Parts: sequence; structure tokens; C-alpha cells
Amino acid sequence: MTALNLDQLQQDSLIQTLQQYQPVFWFPPENVPLKQALQHVGLTRADIEDAEARLQRFASFIAQVFPETQKQQGIIESDLVRITQMQQCLSEQWKIPLQGQWWLKKDSHLPISGSIKARGGIYEVLAHAETLALAAGLISLKDDYRKFDSDEFRAFFHNYQIAVGSTGNLGLSIGIMSAKLGFRVSVHMSADARQWKKDKLRALGVHVVEYASDYGVAVDQGRKAAESDPNCFFIDDENSTTLFLGYAVAGRRLKQQLAEKNIRVDVEHPLFVYLPCGVGGGPGGVSFGLKHAFGEHVHCIFAEPTHSPCMLLGVYTGLHDQISVNDIGLDNITAADGLAVGRPSGFVGRAMQGLIDAYYSVADPTLFQLIFKLNQMEQIQLEPSAAAGLRGPYYVATQPQYQQLHHFTPSQLDHATHIIWATGGGMVPQPEMQQYLFKECE
Repeated sequence: MTALNLDQLQQDSLIQTLQQYQPVFWFPPENVPLKQALQHVGLTRADIEDAEARLQRFASFIAQVFPETQKQQGIIESDLVRITQMQQCLSEQWKIPLQGQWWLKKDSHLPISGSIKARGGIYEVLAHAETLALAAGLISLKDDYRKFDSDEFRAFFHNYQIAVGSTGNLGLSIGIMSAKLGFRVSVHMSADARQWKKDKLRALGVHVVEYASDYGVAVDQGRKAAESDPNCFFIDDENSTTLFLGYAVAGRRLKQQLAEKNIRVDVEHPLFVYLPCGVGGGPGGVSFGLKHAFGEHVHCIFAEPTHSPCMLLGVYTGLHDQISVNDIGLDNITAADGLAVGRPSGFVGRAMQGLIDAYYSVADPTLFQLIFKLNQMEQIQLEPSAAAGLRGPYYVATQPQYQQLHHFTPSQLDHATHIIWATGGGMVPQPEMQQYLFKECE
């Protein structure tokens, strides 16, 4: 894809629509062959299997120190639930037939940190802890990892620091797990981060550094602080392949969940997955795992706020991390705090552009309407950013050019499975959740 220059940007009709904070749906005009697109990522199925094995090694430790994971033997995984009432409600509201089966993937209620970041964030902390412990001779790969829950290990990890820049949920997952292991932790929080997330981290002894600026500044400052300390490990949400692989493990697990529910995924039964996107690591990693699990039968679509459509902008212009939403006049201010990112991950944008079907943006008032309706119809509570995926099936149903590009027949669309990936909300305090839910009524 040829990058657009500044003059072309000003003349481009899609950019002009973005500049007006209007929702857009865009898809690359050509399909990239699956094998070629997967090779372009630079990571393999073996890398995902390695990440899965590492999480399995840590399962006994996780079950011991986080009792809420004992029922799943220390595996951090979320439920997949049918949302028929919501599907029917939106079909009536939008006045279009919404075909297929709708399911909600409740990463919003993942154990430990209540968001999708409990996948990648926690995984990278565990991977770093394992590397240090192996190098120090404290553990072997065949040992019982419950050893990590000891004063000896906590004293060892206290010599090391972990730092991260975050809008909130990533900092929460990394702070909680790092503190449990004994690391010293610094979380650099952007202005969008909710107060309750900062309060929770501080209660765990995490050093929270606040900025009046956005996500990009928090990440830059966190990276600079880490550079001055050789014992400080910076978790880079923009470029980390370790984070990415932690998310990718979700693909095989979802395949197992669908098999258990007798849901077929094949040429006649396509799978559509709608993923809220901030900087891109979470949805990018999950999509990579899904493509390895389901191949060309899964269609991954990213959802972003109209005020922060950074991945859409980066991929559409071909400029990736060389362009920010501020460069086209957008303010990057949204109630979807987990998605309030102005500049996308250059790694994810470049690596995954051949594997993502489409990108769309959604306005904040729509997000509030969606979380209100979901609570009303299904008694499930999400934070605004997690509801972004609920708008996706509307575009699949109403975009004939997208349907034609992928040669979808009416029969295939009738037999499709739609998974809305709910990325956060499980730990939102009830008073704040009530404010979210009734914002739509104001």
C-alpha cells in the first residue's frame, strides 16, 4: 500500500469524514493470500505454542495466589455467551435483519484484572519473571512453579523493576501481577486513566506516575525512566512481541470453546470477530491467534472511537506509527479510555494489515447506548470501550462491496457466527458503572 502524502490527506474523502468525527467503515481493496500474510508477521504457530506452554507452567502458581482462578486450574480464560436478545434488539433498532448467531467473548470479566490485558500484560510479566529465575538458577522448566509464591522469590524480584505506560487496563494487569511476584513497579498513566484504576494500583504498592497528556507521552516517559535503570524492564505496549503472543494464545482456546458448543467454522459457516482497538497489541495478537486457529474462515474487524481511530488512520494512509490522529486535527479525547490512543503500533499495523478484514469507528454516544442496551437485554455490564465491537455486525450486513470482495453468499451470512470481543469492565466500581449506564439517558 502506497503511503499518502500531506496534500493527498487533505483532499481525501475518508480523511475528511474522520476529521468531522463521523463514523466510517473501511476495508483494504484487495485480499492478501493467507500464507503470505501470516509469514509477513515474522512470528509462527510455534511461538504461540511456546507462550501457551509457559502459561501452563505458571498455572499452579496462578491458582495458588489468585483463588478466583482455581476453578479453571490457574488458566486465565473468559466465558463465551450467546446474546440473542441484544441481537434482536439492535436488529429492530437499526431496522435491518442481523443474521447468524451472536456471541459475546467476556474478556471484560477475565480473572485478576477484568480486561483483555489479563492476557498479554500478565503473560509478559510472567515471561520476564521466568527468564530472571532461570538465569539465577532458582528454577528449572520441570519444577512446580508454585515456588514463585515464596519469600525467597519475592526478595529476589524486589531487586528488579517493571515499568509500563498505559491508559489504564494494561497498567492494572501488569501492576497486579508484578506486585504479586515482588517486583517494584512503575505505571505511567495518561490523562485518560480512570481514578479508581490509579487508586487500586497504589493500594498494591505500585508507583503510579500521572501525566496531563495522552497515552503516547505516558509511554515515552515510561520508556525514558526505564532506560536509566539497568534492572528496570520496560513493557512496550507499542512494539512488544511478547505481549502480542500472550494475546495470541486466545485463538486456540476459542477454537476449543466453539467445538464444545458445536459451533462450526468452515467455508459455509464463516466466523466474524469484532475487536476494540487502542494501540493495537491486544486485537492484533488475538487476530494472529485466530488466523492460525481458523485460517481463511475467520474475519477479524477492528473497532475504534471516532475521536481516536489511530489504527484505521495508520493502515489506510500507509503511514502506520508515522501519523497520529492529532495530525489530521482530531483531539483523541474519548470516554472509551482504553482506546484513547493517538498513534498506532507500527509493529502491529505493518505486521497484521494483510490479516485484518476491515476497520470502523464508532461515536461515544453510540458506545453509551450500546452498554445501556446490553445491560438491559442481557444483564451484562461493560465499560464503553468494550462495547465498540457491538456495532460491527451492522457493517457486515450493510456493506455490499465488502461482501463482494470476500464472495459471501446470503447462505454463508445466514450461517455465520459473530463474536463481539468485550475487552473490559469487570473491575469497574459499581458507582462508576452506574454513571456509564445512565449516561445514555442524559
